[in-house]
Amino acid sequence: MDPQVIEIKDFVSFTLAIIALFIGKHIISRYELLRKYSIPEPVVGGFACAAIVGILYYGFDLQVEFNLDVRDILLLYFFAGIGLKADIATLLKGGKPLLILLLLSSSFIFIQNVMGVSVATLFGLDPKAGLMSGSIALIGGVGTAMAWTPTFVEELGIANAAELGIASNTLGLIAACVIGGPIAAYLMKRHNLKASGNDELDIGTSHQESSQHLQVDYFGVLRAWLWLNVTLIMGYFIDIGLAELGLKLPMFVSCLLAGIIIGNLGRLYLEHKGREKSAYVIEASRGLTLIQDICLGMFLTMALMSLKIWELEGSLLYISTVMGLQVVISVVFTIFVVFRAMGKDYESAVICSGFGGVTLGSTATAIVNMTAVTQQYGAAHRAFIIVPLVCGFFIDIINAMIINLFVNF
Repeated sequence: MDPQVIEIKDFVSFTLAIIALFIGKHIISRYELLRKYSIPEPVVGGFACAAIVGILYYGFDLQVEFNLDVRDILLLYFFAGIGLKADIATLLKGGKPLLILLLLSSSFIFIQNVMGVSVATLFGLDPKAGLMSGSIALIGGVGTAMAWTPTFVEELGIANAAELGIASNTLGLIAACVIGGPIAAYLMKRHNLKASGNDELDIGTSHQESSQHLQVDYFGVLRAWLWLNVTLIMGYFIDIGLAELGLKLPMFVSCLLAGIIIGNLGRLYLEHKGREKSAYVIEASRGLTLIQDICLGMFLTMALMSLKIWELEGSLLYISTVMGLQVVISVVFTIFVVFRAMGKDYESAVICSGFGGVTLGSTATAIVNMTAVTQQYGAAHRAFIIVPLVCGFFIDIINAMIINLFVNF
C-alpha cells in the first residue's frame, strides 16, 4: 500500500527550515568536534529534519512533501551578492588560478564519468546508465539529471535513469556536505598552513564572533536588499540574452554576472567621488553580508531537509558501490592534485574544501563548505571569486560537452 502523502505548504516549509537551521547552529555550538572539522550548520539541521522525515516514512507510513519554491530564489540572492562584492581587480589577479582550476575540473568530469561507466559495466548494467552516477547527477546536480532523463529513457532505453540520477545526487549531496571541512582541516595540519587571520569574511561571521551582533542598521539592510533586487532584474535580462545566443545556463550564473557588472561600476563611481569608504558603503556591505548568510544557510537547509532516503532503495548495492568510489576519487584528486596545483597555501586549502563539495554536490554546497572553513580559520577572498566562476559558470558548459561525448561514444 502506498504511504499517505502529507504536503507541507511553502510558508510552513520555510518556517520549518528556519527551525532546522537554529537546531543545526545549536548543535554546532555545543560540539567542538563539529567546529574543528568545519561541518556547516545547515548540514546538521537539514540532516536532522531529513532523518525525522525518514522515520515518519518507514515507521508511520507517512510521506512528507515540502513545497520549496522559495529555495531557488534564495540561491539567486546569494549569487547576486557574490557578484556585487566581487572586485574585478582581484578577479584579474586570479586569472591563472582560475584557468588551472577550470582545467582540473574538466579533467575530473572525465574521470567521474569513466568511474560511473566502469562500475555500471561491472554490475551488468548498460554502461551509459553509469553516466547518471557520474557528472550528470554529481557535478551537474539534480536539475541536470532531470534534464537528461528523457534522453536516457526514450533514446537510450534506460528506464530507471531518473531513479539512478536522483539516488546518486542524494548520496553525493550528503557526502559533499561532509568531506569539505575535513579535507581543509587535514591539509592545514599536514602542511602546517597558516590561516589568514582575516576576520572580514566573504560570507558569515567567525565562530568567535557568532555570539555578537553584526553592526548594521535598518537602512543598511534595505540598501543591500534594493541592490540585490536590481541585480536579479538585470540577471533576468542577461539570462534572456544568453538564451537568444544559444547558451542555456543556470539562472544564478546570470545573477552572478549581473552582480559583477553592477558592483564594479558602483565601485568605480564611488572611487571617482572619493566615497568608497563612506558610511553608506559600509552599511550596505554589512547588510549584504547578513542577507547572503541567511540565504545560503536557508538554501542548503531546505535542500537537505527534502532528501527522500527511500528513493535509494531501488539500486542500493550499485548506488552504494559507485558512490563510495566516487567519494574516494574526489577526496584523493582534491588532496593530491588540486591542492598542489592551486599553490599549496591556505587559499588552496579553502578552494579544496569547495572543490570537494562541487564534485559531489553543487556550487552552493561548495560555497557552504568554504564558508564553514573560513568561519573557523579566516577569510579567503580569492577562493570566493574563483570557485563560483569556475563551478557555476564554465563548468556547466564543459560538463554538457563531455556528457554529449560519452552519450554518443
